[in-house]
Amino acid sequence: MPEVHAFRRDELRALLAKTGADAALVTRLVNVRYLTGFTGSNGALLVTADAAVLATDGRYITQSELQAPDVERTIVPAVATGLAERAAKNGVERLAFESHDVTVDLAEALATAGPSLTKLGRAVETLRAVKDDEEVTLLREACAVADRAFARLLPSLRAGRTEKEVGRELEALMLEEGGDGPSFETIVASGPNSAVPHHRPTDRVLQHGEFVKLDFGSLYQGYHSDMTRTVALEPVADWQRDVYALVADAQAAGRAALAVGAVCGDVDKAARDVIVAAGHGADYTHSLGHGVGLEIHEAPTLRAGATDTLADRTPVTVEPGVYLAGRGGVRIEDTLVVRADAEPELLTTTTKDLIVL
Repeated sequence: MPEVHAFRRDELRALLAKTGADAALVTRLVNVRYLTGFTGSNGALLVTADAAVLATDGRYITQSELQAPDVERTIVPAVATGLAERAAKNGVERLAFESHDVTVDLAEALATAGPSLTKLGRAVETLRAVKDDEEVTLLREACAVADRAFARLLPSLRAGRTEKEVGRELEALMLEEGGDGPSFETIVASGPNSAVPHHRPTDRVLQHGEFVKLDFGSLYQGYHSDMTRTVALEPVADWQRDVYALVADAQAAGRAALAVGAVCGDVDKAARDVIVAAGHGADYTHSLGHGVGLEIHEAPTLRAGATDTLADRTPVTVEPGVYLAGRGGVRIEDTLVVRADAEPELLTTTTKDLIVL
């Protein structure tokens, strides 16, 4: 999609003009991909007012030609410093760079390469927060892959299996359903482990009368899905139904607060207030959600005190949880796309009713 990547580079140029810099040096590989289509493991991009140069090494000569045909390409040993030196030779006096991505050693090397340096900040990440139609299509399919895989998993999700076994099966099913791999390390947390927000699967055996929390997603053509469902293995106790209902109410409140122009901190508060009012504020230990796309965690963040606002076509997760140490926990998570002309589009469509197995 050369025309899409060219449009994105023009958007970056508009942000660059506000910094007073003559050019931008992009070194985060995911940002290089966003701006060029290049997916190699070594690369950097120089964006000036009227040109773009992609630097990589000899392993990626053919790949860079195929994936980034509309930019100049150069093969250099040290991609970032090589581009900085080239910028200096071409008259660039002030170079904006991704200071959040470079080591101290690289920053020192860039400082001696020629142009004076200024921080670009997370300009590309800001652009990436708002998705175009093709990106939403890819996210929609990534979520559909995960939904289909989860539906196929449910008949075999039972007491007697281990967390690791369930996680491996779910990841295999996502591959069978067309995914390219898991979005992140799949979480399967049973019994008291479900009270650990980011528990890693173990050899613990699932038992009757427990929650099983599954947090998972599929990678699809570079885009990540993210969802969490908590199921119960019968029999279900009253306290489990109460906690589940509370988290479901909080999740619904968070989803209802999504809108173009909504302050991210206010969206978090809408869900958090439900849990706090029920006396479980101390049992909800993380933010409400985050953006998702080429990375599993992207801007914006739905967290307490966040002052940024939601824009049209921004995908975010909504994932409140209540975690009762030693007993069990519940998290319910969806991925949605904020829309200016409609209600938020729900990409993860598996039921949020309590599933009892």
